[in-house]
Amino acid sequence: MDYKSSLIPDGNAMENLEKQLICPICLEMFTKPVVILPCQHNLCRKCANDIFQAANPYWTNRGGSVSMSGGRFRCPSCRHEVIMDRHGVYGLQRNLLVENIIDIYKQECSSRPLQKGSHPMCKEHEDEKINIYCLTCEVPTCSLCKVFGAHQACEVAPLQSIFQGQKTELSNCISMLVAGNDRVQTMISQLEDSCRVTKENSHQVKEELSQKFDTLYAILDEKKSELLQRITQEQEEKLGFIEALILQYREQLEKSTKLVETAIQSLDEPGGATFLSSAKQLIKSIVEASKGCQLGKTEQGFENMDYFTLDLEHIAEALRAIDFGTDDDEEEFTEEEADEEEGVTTEGKEEHQ
Repeated sequence: MDYKSSLIPDGNAMENLEKQLICPICLEMFTKPVVILPCQHNLCRKCANDIFQAANPYWTNRGGSVSMSGGRFRCPSCRHEVIMDRHGVYGLQRNLLVENIIDIYKQECSSRPLQKGSHPMCKEHEDEKINIYCLTCEVPTCSLCKVFGAHQACEVAPLQSIFQGQKTELSNCISMLVAGNDRVQTMISQLEDSCRVTKENSHQVKEELSQKFDTLYAILDEKKSELLQRITQEQEEKLGFIEALILQYREQLEKSTKLVETAIQSLDEPGGATFLSSAKQLIKSIVEASKGCQLGKTEQGFENMDYFTLDLEHIAEALRAIDFGTDDDEEEFTEEEADEEEGVTTEGKEEHQ
């Protein structure tokens, strides 16, 4: 059994195999293909080096004067990123299996007769292949069109040279675009890191701010309890004094009431001797009781508690003015201090003169 014939079958299988052997950058069949580990995708070594150089402008190729340990390479097929060593792309492994398959494919293609219709034919001259490129009209054409047809006055060039030039230009554009995509991806990663750091910093300052306000709340609660305790103490002292006076007056009232009852009973005594025997002492007790009615009393405004009033407007204004400090305020304050010091120095010099 012929190995080549079994490996490269006829028909669509050849076309499918050719598609697998095309470099995604230059769109040509692989030239010295290298495998990108660990994603296992293949690129031409030159195409891979162009992409690597575009993404790492400060990395020099072999023989350069600048020495670096390596660089980053992002696979254009799957976007997988690989860290290169100091050899760069030339440190990647050559895919010898793909090279052998390409050699077999080329040999098989060269041994096959060219099928009819495999080469584009001119629409104006059906038997002529398109083999030149009109630079003036920017279209492929055939030799008869240049000699006898519509492109007699146009400037033309060999199709293969324009073909290679356009492919080289497209390859360079792809490399440039891939490098640009890498830069965009790098910027996206940086912005995502900025989002994460911003969230972390915001959470931290929120925690710090909450702790500071909790401290203020604790101080206010402590001060509130202290002031309320002082008011309660003053209230108890005043109430104790007033209740003691009430008790004294009630005792005095009770004594006076009993004395009045005794005096009334004495007035009802019909016998003079009996009345006189107790009347003098009774009158003396009433007189002494009348003198003893001068008990203590509260002063005017004793019940007033207005001296416990607080003026917290300035503190409220200070709380409303709480804000985050800025460097501009510190700079203005520093400039004002500098102006004041300069003014004092000038006045001192004038006085000295």
